[in-house]
Amino acid sequence: MPEDHTRFGGTMRIRHLTVLATAVLTLAACSGHSSGPKHHGGAKGHGSHRKIRVTRTPRTTARALGIPPEPTPAERAELLRALAAANPGVVKYEDKAVDAARNQCGAINGRARNLDRSAAQRFTYRDVTTTEAQGRQINDALRGLGFCTR
Repeated sequence: MPEDHTRFGGTMRIRHLTVLATAVLTLAACSGHSSGPKHHGGAKGHGSHRKIRVTRTPRTTARALGIPPEPTPAERAELLRALAAANPGVVKYEDKAVDAARNQCGAINGRARNLDRSAAQRFTYRDVTTTEAQGRQINDALRGLGFCTR
């Protein structure tokens, strides 16, 4: 009987080592570098863990989400003037304001609900507060400039 117990313990040890080795090899295979971004999700069926390789560049992905490209210097100046007309405080942090405008375009182009509220939230940061009324003005300015359709 003790011999069977030892053999059983040895078998369990081998099983554990096999499982551990399989896990290590799987992780090593998954962590390999690739030339493009990967998308994890959208798999069919419960428990499926398929990996789907996305071949789009980040710029193309942003465009697909309705987010316009970075503005040119002239477009940026025009955008900042329009945002300042709605709420002078938002242009205190110019880069943040431009990023918020681009992201707000994603909401506008995606036909999101409560656009004025989302603009108010998106353009409220640090020591700057934007109201929903100012959010409405920002949305009107973005549409009026054609910024979201570039």
